[in-house]
Amino acid sequence: MKSKVSKVAIKISRLNQDINAFKFYYGVMHKRKFVYEVKRPHKDRELPVVLSREEVAKILNSVNNIKHKAILMLVYSAGLMVSEVVKLKTEDIDSKRMLIHIKGSKGRKDRYTLLSEKALTILRRYWIEYRPQKWLFDGAKPERHISIRTAQKIFEHACKKAGIKRDVTVHRLRHSFATHLLESGTDLRYIQEILGHKHSKTTVIYTHVSTISEGGVVK
Repeated sequence: MKSKVSKVAIKISRLNQDINAFKFYYGVMHKRKFVYEVKRPHKDRELPVVLSREEVAKILNSVNNIKHKAILMLVYSAGLMVSEVVKLKTEDIDSKRMLIHIKGSKGRKDRYTLLSEKALTILRRYWIEYRPQKWLFDGAKPERHISIRTAQKIFEHACKKAGIKRDVTVHRLRHSFATHLLESGTDLRYIQEILGHKHSKTTVIYTHVSTISEGGVVK
């Protein structure tokens, strides 16, 4: 059953489509100006679904395959999009500076994000076992990286093993990363840079789902 928010979003989308259809019909087909007094409604931005720290731990601990664990660990601990983690190359991991170089992501911009100690430990175990060459996470064919769909299936399987009942996608790990950073007192501007958000308003949405109280961070 769809939520009320989803139903509203569908109605708004349909109304905008109808307006565009009328404009095309009168403007292009009949060469007449289509005048309307109804303002185009803006789509409501839905709040991201965030996993608790306990849920994230359950998901990561449920994975036995070291390659799969490394993929999910990087998505969460570095706040990566699934399209970014699958395209990582071995050269993008900078263990000396504890950074990950994200190249040509959304908006074709490069950025650096965090490489945590736990993620590095998992990556070293993965490296010893798999010895990746070009791509950090090889696909079925060595010359190609793992697919986005495969990464999604890995997450879905991990959630099932961890007993997570909610309908979540691997992208929720990125949302959870940002929210947990905010709850830990990390500056919103810094989180924006790590995530690669162009506009601060995209990052501000996490303030609506964090558990920060007036007295400080809820531990």
